[in-house]
Amino acid sequence: MPSAATLLRDVFGFDAFRPGQEEIVHTVASGCNTLAIMPTGGGKSLCFQLPALMREGVTVVISPLIALMRDQVRGLRAAGVEAGALTSGNTEDETAEVWAALDEGRLKLLYMAPERLASGAALGMLRRIGVSLIAVDEAHCVSQWGHDFRPDYLAIGGLRRALGVPLAAFTATADAETQAEIVEKLFDGQPPQVFLHGFDRPNIHLAFAPKDRPRAQIMAFAAARRGQSGIVYCGTRAKTEGLAQALREAGHNACAYHGGMEAGARREVEHRFNTEDGLIVVATVAFGMGVDKPDIRWVAHADLPKSIESYYQEIGRAGRDGAPAETLTLYGPDDIRLRRAQIDEGLAPPERRMADHGRLNALLGLAEALECRRVVLLGYFGEEAAPCGHCDLCETPPETFDGTEAVQKALSAILRTGENFGAGHLIDILMGNATDKVRLRGHDSLPTFGVGRDIDKRGWQGVFRQMMGHDLVRPDPERHGALVMTGAARPVLRGETRIRLRREVAGAARRPAVRALVSDEDAPLLSALKARRRALAEAAGVPAYIVFTDRTLIEMAETRPATLDAMARIGGVGAKKLEQYGALFLEVITGAAEVMHPTRRKLAGRPEGALYDRLAEVSRDLARGECGTLRPLSCTRSTLRQIAERRPASLDALERVPGMGPQKTERFGAAFLDVIAVQNAGEDRL
Repeated sequence: MPSAATLLRDVFGFDAFRPGQEEIVHTVASGCNTLAIMPTGGGKSLCFQLPALMREGVTVVISPLIALMRDQVRGLRAAGVEAGALTSGNTEDETAEVWAALDEGRLKLLYMAPERLASGAALGMLRRIGVSLIAVDEAHCVSQWGHDFRPDYLAIGGLRRALGVPLAAFTATADAETQAEIVEKLFDGQPPQVFLHGFDRPNIHLAFAPKDRPRAQIMAFAAARRGQSGIVYCGTRAKTEGLAQALREAGHNACAYHGGMEAGARREVEHRFNTEDGLIVVATVAFGMGVDKPDIRWVAHADLPKSIESYYQEIGRAGRDGAPAETLTLYGPDDIRLRRAQIDEGLAPPERRMADHGRLNALLGLAEALECRRVVLLGYFGEEAAPCGHCDLCETPPETFDGTEAVQKALSAILRTGENFGAGHLIDILMGNATDKVRLRGHDSLPTFGVGRDIDKRGWQGVFRQMMGHDLVRPDPERHGALVMTGAARPVLRGETRIRLRREVAGAARRPAVRALVSDEDAPLLSALKARRRALAEAAGVPAYIVFTDRTLIEMAETRPATLDAMARIGGVGAKKLEQYGALFLEVITGAAEVMHPTRRKLAGRPEGALYDRLAEVSRDLARGECGTLRPLSCTRSTLRQIAERRPASLDALERVPGMGPQKTERFGAAFLDVIAVQNAGEDRL
């Protein structure tokens, strides 16, 4: 077998390895389990492609995106390497060609998505073709996606055990927590050989800006870089198309890309991006992973990314040739609200969602940074750096103030309310706004009530936002977004650490914010209800609205029913859905499911339900008569329900109710009629 250096020169055309590559290549080729974290543009793919040529058998490459697989296969074939991909985007001829190469023993690298590995026939096929190595490209997806919409990522470790072969995992983005999760899920917690090669991309200029007419901001940024290849990332499919159209009308060569497009249309955009100079692609995050185009000169985010890892990956697609590249990331309150909701509506366990809130906090910390952004960014990944001198903050430092006292007041309000409320309610307390919610809970008598009247609402919103950016507080998914303090907050509260904040600067006139479905206070609960709805809908294989409509969930979030009776009064909660889903959604709202007998549940939300409960109570009290010494008698639930529904007005009418008869009427009759009379009188008054 040729040496690594020979293959590097003869196949890939390089005279020398990039820093760190050679040691990783030899470790993977020798059959050691490996985790390599390398910066974008550092040559990760070669670190599993070259060992595949050094080893006997087939290397299976598990990759997240069809576009990424096709790009790498195309590059390998151009270099004379037998490689293929089995994807849903293949033509029949492409799939037949891959199978022929496998049957003839020619194929060295087989690319597959994790979902394809889940089929029962996949394991047998991989054993038959002689797999000797598994490579997981973009391994951070195991952590980012495995808990939610691509659970097949979590099965890769089982595949490694079943095949009994080594596994090499590669990513450009993994903080310590993500690294630990990759090791746990892919390597059963047994530490692989780990290689960590720095995250610094000094050629990329970093900049953030608050949203202020965001389309105009993106248009101005693109206009200043006319003719250069760029990517604009947007949060929604509709925004990609609208912004791409606006760029074309302004004379740019631009197109949209998102997951809702037909496969052929997406492939055409990918081809254009790789072959046309100066093309701007306006895309969702479905575009760009693994892009090898070296001369992308700028990346702009029209909406805040979902985490600091996503941000680092997405800006890393610029300047892969080492030449200068620029970035701009816009952010605003609606972005933060959306990202919080996406975390809370996910199906990941609570501890994972809390960690994701921490990652979003880290990105907010980068957006609200007071010093060099590169220092903050690399510090997140555990690297020390000196100020770069050319990010937006180094060029134009922001105006700051000593925010210690304001933060202490906010933390005190959080503690005195038991860490059970979100920023909106806490700001009302600090500003001395005696809202109904504040008065109902007695929070207008707290020592912190009104201590923050010197700061207006916008100022306090900035304080709380920056507190999250400093990771002093996090929304707790288990408490529907209530802010809880982290360990970093204690020294600030005790006065041991001082903290500087960015001063809120009033910008140009802004467009009205998008109207939220519910208030900020109720938004986390709505997200939790949506997550429960999503899980139930996916399990039943039905659209989410079949379980409950958004309007029904909004009413639940705003009224917070505490019992099934109250739940039954929510619009859209009929008897069938109350029976099927009521307790499950009540558990989300109250933290505990209510157990209610099916007979009683049929009366939920109706006055007859309360009458039933009082009749049942009287029945229990008189089971042995008023003296407590008689032979026990009781009424069945069905009998009590019929009494509650019929409301007999006399002993004769009561005796005729099925299940009563003379003996029970004698024991319970007078008391039952009194209860019915009281109920009727109460309803008449209403």
